[in-house]
Amino acid sequence: MQLHNRTRHGSIRFNRRQFLKAVGVGTIGAMSGAVGPFLGRAATAAAQTQQANSGFAPDLDIHLTAAPDEVPIFPGSPTQVWRYKAEVLKGSANSLTGIPGSYLGPIIKANKGDNIRIRFTNQIPGNSIIHWHGLHVPAVMDGHPRHVIPKGESYLYEFEVKNRAGTYWYHPHPHGQTGYQVYGGLAGLFIVSDEEEKAAGLPAGEYDIPLVLQDRSFDGDNQLVYLPGGRMEFMTGFIGDQILVNGNPDFSLAVSTRSYRLRLLNGSNSRIYKLAWQDNRPLTVIGTDGGLMEKPTQRRYVYLGPGERLELWVDFSDDPVGSEPALISLAFDAGIGSNGPMRGGMMGGGGRYPQRLPNGSEFPVLRIKVRRRVEASQPLPQRLSYVGQVSPKTAVNYYSPRQFYFSMGHMRWTINGRTFQMDDVANDEIVRLGSTEVWEFYNTGGGTGMMGMMNMPHPVHMHGKQFRVLERGGVVHAGYVDEGWKDTVLLMPGEHVRILVGFDDYPGLYLYHCHNLEHEDMGMMRNYLVRA
Repeated sequence: MQLHNRTRHGSIRFNRRQFLKAVGVGTIGAMSGAVGPFLGRAATAAAQTQQANSGFAPDLDIHLTAAPDEVPIFPGSPTQVWRYKAEVLKGSANSLTGIPGSYLGPIIKANKGDNIRIRFTNQIPGNSIIHWHGLHVPAVMDGHPRHVIPKGESYLYEFEVKNRAGTYWYHPHPHGQTGYQVYGGLAGLFIVSDEEEKAAGLPAGEYDIPLVLQDRSFDGDNQLVYLPGGRMEFMTGFIGDQILVNGNPDFSLAVSTRSYRLRLLNGSNSRIYKLAWQDNRPLTVIGTDGGLMEKPTQRRYVYLGPGERLELWVDFSDDPVGSEPALISLAFDAGIGSNGPMRGGMMGGGGRYPQRLPNGSEFPVLRIKVRRRVEASQPLPQRLSYVGQVSPKTAVNYYSPRQFYFSMGHMRWTINGRTFQMDDVANDEIVRLGSTEVWEFYNTGGGTGMMGMMNMPHPVHMHGKQFRVLERGGVVHAGYVDEGWKDTVLLMPGEHVRILVGFDDYPGLYLYHCHNLEHEDMGMMRNYLVRA
């Protein structure tokens, strides 16, 4: 795949080396100690996992490859991408589901309790590794960047699916290049089912629809354009001028007059969506990052930050055949310095390149087309699952929570004033295996003058864990869905959040970071160590 940097004078070939030089990843690597000297240790760590565990009996065995490909997104030249492809070596062929006409990887489907073996082969230029976003897995299976493998090598994953039913996903996680590789096409859904979900009686089969929301930019030859604003856009996060759903522009969904389950993933690098129905009908939310909530809740609109998932229950029984309800993203204040001033209103018209869509502008996301009348539908269950009580006083640090400040210092994105270092763990980042803790995340945006130009949202993600949101404080916005289990939580400038998280069974080194992928690549990421 080749990414382009579009200018008014035409397209400039933007290869990987030029990209790294333009955005300063060499400098970032020098700050973190991540890019050069560590590669030998990474390869050694990877090699240690190449032999399958003879005592591990997989229910599902998959060969998954990341490789260059091309897909027809617009009329004319196909778009060069990187893409995950897979084949089932053992288990049901229905465990893999492709998304027609999309660059996205296959949907992997598993049941809670399944043993999964995934043989990952990297065939793209440069180092890569896969992170199983939201899944509770051993540290060596989580996709830490110290386990990256170069082109032509393989990494073996073996883990039990311990998560409850829900919508999870997978994507690359090499330090300094995560945003670049995800933008190139490397991402896919990992959907878990269990008996509790089946008992809820939700729409299934063709009425259970995954929807991956992403933004991209293309040049006149249909090729991807990444970071046309150079270093400054790398600091704020990539924002594209085309909204893609399941890898397709101008996406529409044909439905019947019945109920549906819509699984939404924000797979964008940094764009935030403020989702609402254009006709002001309420959104009925049934699930978050970690699966179904205990009962449905209604919102007029919901925020969805990068990496977050939401599940909606939608009933089109009262919509006339031929009607076209639309899901839109409403305008909001995304921060003073967030990708420039808002220009234009709703996206539409104007050919391939509509006016730039800054983070926080209003635009259509998904058009529904009601095509067929049917009489049968499923009522909305009033009880969905058992989530469990929140008991914050069980935390060993209830009266002195750990505090993490997401901010900028010396033109670097930091957590508690630190940037990412491959093996570094501070004393306040070490937790005891078997403990439960309260953590507090602070977005310290809210400055004025030059510092105000970096008032940015930060979606905070913890690897290997699902947590419960206890409360929010500061400049709190409406529209968050904090109920149920979460692994990513969105913080607008000036907000803070308190979470409850357990470190129950897996020791080892994990990550927590901002899921604005460019912020993450710049070092707004740290290790935490679960010590036995």
